[in-house]
Amino acid sequence: MPTARIFQRPKNAMQSGKYRTESWQLEFEPSEPKRPDPLTGWAGSGDTRDQVRLFFPTLEAAVAHCEREGWDHNIVPAPQKTLKLQSYADNFR
Repeated sequence: MPTARIFQRPKNAMQSGKYRTESWQLEFEPSEPKRPDPLTGWAGSGDTRDQVRLFFPTLEAAVAHCEREGWDHNIVPAPQKTLKLQSYADNFR
């Protein structure tokens, strides 16, 4: 039985926008470790569930989907959003 991980994506550190941070994402926990390919050296495994990512508008919708499909799920709480207030003059101190 697959175990799903439900979480909210954090804001991208390289950009100031908050695109896709409000939706909830469902991924499956890996069932086998990745191993290097002898020919190319790339990491891979035979687990095809690693490629599945589902997006939901709310946490309740993601949990309901897991329960409907009979999947175990772990909910990772969203990180606390903190606001760093500073003035423009603080850049020159």
